[in-house]
Formats: sequence, structure tokens, C-alpha cells
Amino acid sequence: MDLDRKWRMLIGGELVGAEGGAEYETRSPVTGELLTTVPAATAADVDRAVTAAEAASASWRRVPPRERAATLRAVAGLLRTHRDELGRLDALDGGNPVTAMTKDVDLACEQLELFADWADRLGGQTHVSGPDHLHYTLREPYGVVARIVPYNHPLMFAAGKLAAPLVAGNAVVLKAPDQTPLSALRLGELVAELLPPGTVNVLTGHGASVGQALVAHPGVRRVAFTGSVATGQAVLRGAANAGIKAVTLELGGKNPMLVLDDADVEAAGAGAVTGMNFHWTGGQSCGSTSWLLVHESIVDDVVARVVEGARAVRVGDPLDPATEMGTMVTAAHRDRVAGYIAQGRAEGLRLACGGGAPDGPAAYVEPTVFVDVPPTSPLAREEIFGPVLSVTPFRRIADAVELVNRAPYGLTASVWTRDLARAHHVARDVDAGYVWVNTASRHFAGLPFGGVKDSGLGREESVEELRSFTQDKAVSVHIGPPERVYRGLE
Repeated sequence: MDLDRKWRMLIGGELVGAEGGAEYETRSPVTGELLTTVPAATAADVDRAVTAAEAASASWRRVPPRERAATLRAVAGLLRTHRDELGRLDALDGGNPVTAMTKDVDLACEQLELFADWADRLGGQTHVSGPDHLHYTLREPYGVVARIVPYNHPLMFAAGKLAAPLVAGNAVVLKAPDQTPLSALRLGELVAELLPPGTVNVLTGHGASVGQALVAHPGVRRVAFTGSVATGQAVLRGAANAGIKAVTLELGGKNPMLVLDDADVEAAGAGAVTGMNFHWTGGQSCGSTSWLLVHESIVDDVVARVVEGARAVRVGDPLDPATEMGTMVTAAHRDRVAGYIAQGRAEGLRLACGGGAPDGPAAYVEPTVFVDVPPTSPLAREEIFGPVLSVTPFRRIADAVELVNRAPYGLTASVWTRDLARAHHVARDVDAGYVWVNTASRHFAGLPFGGVKDSGLGREESVEELRSFTQDKAVSVHIGPPERVYRGLE
């Protein structure tokens, strides 16, 4: 794979560099060596992209929904053709295993096709009216949508998150993640010939300036962001300062897994390892169940199985198909995760396994489990976004639910029990946007995904997401009394 070439952004159907030729480096998280340089967009590039999107949206919105859906299916087919190339790009750029990143390409294609299937769901409604009026609603696109995506699933988010706004009739300006821009740029090259010019625009840039300029641009009427709480707050502020924009946010979480005293211990232990996403992104996932609350009567048995599973995770070269967990996205992020591990040691928490995060260019962190973590510890309250699992024992179910609900986050939760009534009651009472029972970390097509409290606004992966990229317009038509129509026809 040739990385030593000129990478170009997609603006208005053309592959272009940044204004003035500005670029920034992207480096291997395995070796620290330079992979390549990519365009560093400016505010002028943002303006060019939004202007192109405004022009494209005027015609794209007139394309029948089924025809828009057919275009997305063609994009999915093209991505499948380049599946191995795109998966390898993400493994090189972000350090996640190539097998997982190739699977991400499949998931992006499924998202494109799923929303294409829902194109017929964009109709409005008729409303009750008197004999002399007809009332109905239309669903209309916003026009230009800004989508800002994170680094942990680069291609899956870059491609999959185009689906809903495009099917809804919007044009999109996609801001690729700073740390892992390569697959989004390649996506732009691939779709340039399939989509009308300006319908999709792909920007790369280092730091917050591109995202800020995009959110604040007066031509952008709808913003969708996935990332950290702090950046989500900045997006909200930027959108508010630039006028009134529709904003959805899919943010972080300190997601609990509650294992009740009657749970299947072996299944719960394996589920905790799966829920942490050790095998996919090394815990760099907003939905990872990184806070394990276990009833005190079975905590030792569950922890023993978790430790066994964590130690069995094969950490290694992301390009090796045998690797189950690669690196953190950058050495800087490795150091951040290592800081939490040092915090746990300083608090005197029991380290059940892992804890290694060697210095140097390689951004590796071992799968790590801390036990008897008090709910006041930063390890139990803050999103680490790495392979660090914190275990807290509890005695009463009500106490565990109260601890969970006191947390500022509310993205996902997982409940493990053999008692059906317990499962439903806890699922109802826990503050989270998505709750699993006796499983974790799996997403199912059509179920709305999103958080409450500091974990975000809005829902994705569902018809609700598709409709969120449209606005309702009410139409009232005065048709006159029926007598006027039928008079003289007898």
C-alpha cells in the first residue's frame, strides 16, 4: 500500500489540497514513524466545502428517495470491493487489529444499506381537519449537514454516518478524525465518481480549528458530532454562537455492567471481557462497559474469569491477523491511559492483571483490571477510553443502581441475572440510553443508540436518526366547503 503520495480532500467533486498547501503528519502508533502527510484544511477550505454542499443540496433534495438509496447501495458495493485496503489503512493509522478494522468496513456497508432500506420512511402525515381544509406535513432536509467523527472506528464512522443525512436529502461536509484521517480521504477518492459533486465533501485538519469553523459556518444548519464530552460542549457552544442549529451528540460513557448474585458467573466473566472491547479497539470505545459492579457473594469468582479472559487477549502487531488487540491511537493517548493506571496504584487499588504501558514510540497498554475500586475513585467515575476495567463490589441491588445513576454519564449499561423480573426492573431503573441484559457491546440494526445526561443528545442507528436529518413542514390547504364542489352537479 503506497502511503507516500499526495493525499487530497474532496471538495465540490474535486480532489484538492488545503489552501496554501498546508499539511500535517500522521504517524504509526506502533513504531512512531511517519506514515504520510495529509492536508491541513483552513477556514477557507471549510467555506469552499460548505458552499459546494449548499449548491449540491438544492438538486440532491429533488432526487427521489429511492434513487438516493440506490446511490448509497452503489457506495456500499464499492467499499466492499476495497474492503481489505480500507481495513489495512485503519490498522496502520489507528493501531487497531486489521481483522477488526476490516469488519468495520462491513459494518459501514450494512449501515449504508440499512438506511437505504428506510428511504420510504420519509413521508409525512395527514391530520384531522374540518370539511373545508386539508392538513398534512412534509419532511424536508436541512440542506448542509456537518458530520464530525472520531478516531476509534475511522472508516465505519466516516462512511456509515453519511447514510442518514444523504438518504434524507442533505449534502454533507465530513470532518475526518485528526489522528486517523487516511481511510476518510480514501473514501473521498472512491465516492467522487459516484456522488453528484458537492454532495459529500471530506476535510482533514489538525486541532480544533476546522471543526470550529465548520460548526460556526452560517451555511451549516445541522451538526452531528461523535466524540468526547468536552468537545461536545464546545460544539454546542459554537453552534449556539453561530445562530440556531440542530445538533446531535453521541458522547462518552463510564458504562456499568451490573452482575447480580444469581448471574451465570462464567457467562458474566466472559461478557465483561467482551463488553470492554479488548478485542476490537482496546477499550477505545464509548460503549465499553468499563465499570464492573459485582455482587459481593460472587465477585471473586467473576474476577477470576475476567482476569483469565483479559490475560488471554493476544496483544501485538495490528497488521498480524492473529492479533486481537493492538495499540492506543497515539503515544500521547497511551500516556493518558497510563496516568489512570498510575492513579490506581497510588490509591492502593488491587491490580488483578496488566498495568503495563511501556514508554517509547509504541503505544501499547496491557489489558488491565483493578479490583475493589471505590465508587469515588476516578477509575470508577471517569472515562479512561483504554483497556482498563474497574471492579466494584456491592451488597444491595438498589445501592448499585444508585451508584450508577449518580454518575454524570448515561450511554450504555449491562445487567446480568437469571431472574426475568429483576432484569426488567433494573433495566428500567438504570439511567442509560441503551441497556443490554445478559450480553454487552452488541448493536442491533434498527435499535436507537444514544445516551442520556452527559452522554449526548439524540439517537442513531435507527429510523429516528434518519428523521432527525429532516424538518417537519405543516401545510394547510383551504379547499372550501363541499357544497361548492357538488353544487350544480346533481
